[in-house]
Amino acid sequence: MSSKPIHRRAALLGLGATLATPALLRAQSSDAFPQNEDPISNQPSVQRNISSFRQQNWQDHFDELGLGCLLADVTSRAVHYWGSDGETYRLYPSSVPMSEELTKRGYTKVVRKAENPSWTPTASMRERDPSLPTRLPGGPGNPLGTRAMYLSWPAYLVHGTHDTRKIGRQSSSGCIGLYNQHVEQLYPLVKVGTQVLVL
Repeated sequence: MSSKPIHRRAALLGLGATLATPALLRAQSSDAFPQNEDPISNQPSVQRNISSFRQQNWQDHFDELGLGCLLADVTSRAVHYWGSDGETYRLYPSSVPMSEELTKRGYTKVVRKAENPSWTPTASMRERDPSLPTRLPGGPGNPLGTRAMYLSWPAYLVHGTHDTRKIGRQSSSGCIGLYNQHVEQLYPLVKVGTQVLVL
């Protein structure tokens, strides 16, 4: 009796291998890695979203450097920072608000900073998703990540995120999100009082 299940298993394995063989052969064909293709350096560049990571000049957006300037470009999903020394410049990919209705644009400033910030969802967030907690302490799973810089507009922040899928997307309820390692680089540079433009 024990030899019958082995024969069935062998038959099923053989059938599976037979069905998979054409797909494996196609995957290993020379077409997957053409030998006569020009090097990528000789090919024309892709023009989609080309402006996203262009260096910008602070003078185009601010009258003076002051304590520093932070530009959150919603269209290109990038954050630019210029230090008060006139030499420091940082550029990071970011997440942006999910819709134009959630996007606040204009000039503001950093009024407070926090490491491992706690998160309190706004009333409108809880209305959209009643399963949200009333408050979540800092740590893994907190949507504000490891650092937060609070703007003078209530409930608007520049912060990190543990959910790296959000960066480069319209995924927030109004805030500007950065990878945790990027917000940790930016955090010590940005002083309370730093000018911010959400463009």
